[in-house]
Amino acid sequence: MRMGLAIDASCDLPQDFLQQHNIAVMPIAVRVDNATFKDDRNPAEIERFLNLKLGSRSHSAETEPCSVEDVQKLFLEKLVLENDCVFCLTITATRSPIYDHVVKASFAVLKNYRQVREPAGITGPFLMRVLDTRSLFAGSAPCVVEAARLMQANEPPAAIRERLAYIAENSYGYMLPRDLYYLRARAKKKGDRSVGLFSAVLGSTLDIKPLLRGYRGDTSPVGKVRGWEHGCETLFNYAADRVRAGLLVPVMCTAYGGDLSELPKLPGYDKLAQACQECGVTLMQAPMSITGMVNVGEGALTIGFAAEEHDIEF
Repeated sequence: MRMGLAIDASCDLPQDFLQQHNIAVMPIAVRVDNATFKDDRNPAEIERFLNLKLGSRSHSAETEPCSVEDVQKLFLEKLVLENDCVFCLTITATRSPIYDHVVKASFAVLKNYRQVREPAGITGPFLMRVLDTRSLFAGSAPCVVEAARLMQANEPPAAIRERLAYIAENSYGYMLPRDLYYLRARAKKKGDRSVGLFSAVLGSTLDIKPLLRGYRGDTSPVGKVRGWEHGCETLFNYAADRVRAGLLVPVMCTAYGGDLSELPKLPGYDKLAQACQECGVTLMQAPMSITGMVNVGEGALTIGFAAEEHDIEF
């Protein structure tokens, strides 16, 4: 059985990993002032966004997730011809309508795939499995990495789905934002009251940054640190401790909302890299998606991993 993977653009994974595993990316349209971007994790498009310096809070942006029709077109024109089963992994449904769009699209895909495959001489059924990763940004990455591993091992679809559901339930995505005013303005525009004005003013005045966590569909602050550099070190030290404690998927995913060459220079990154090397864990670096930068601001740091439930102390 030919099996494939599809993700939405907000999942932060390196481009070489996506190409290596032939992972399809469902794009997100981003409009900033008079500029329009197709967020499909294309490095050139991410670089164009950064070079135009559109990430400041003075800009008004709109994001448009892939529609039901866009998903149907991607599958019926391409993926049903290239695969017999596709796992579609999305950002948590509590933060985006993408999951719901893909589920709705799947009904039309499964109804109409035969009239696409049969003229091409492809027999047999087509399976489409949609999974909510329960996290966001780098936090969605462990599910995708595990799915690629299981497919390479030729595991049956039922076993893959069961395993991915378990990984999604135990995936953690952490974020350290740079600009609380920007984050608060975007949250307010989307009707999200998780970052209040008082917190934003207080945080900016005292240089206090929240540590935000995406876990089991919930995104909320779980700690606070004073100073950006101290926040980076705190987050990387925590990640190193989790690596040494043992991960469900041997990968630690990191993403940065800026020039990726700056990521390994951040305080504490070297200690995380050392822990990953000692424990045989792959340390991934990825640029944050344009969608991510528009919604949380440039310069944000995120990490993602899968681990058993544990207490956190920041």
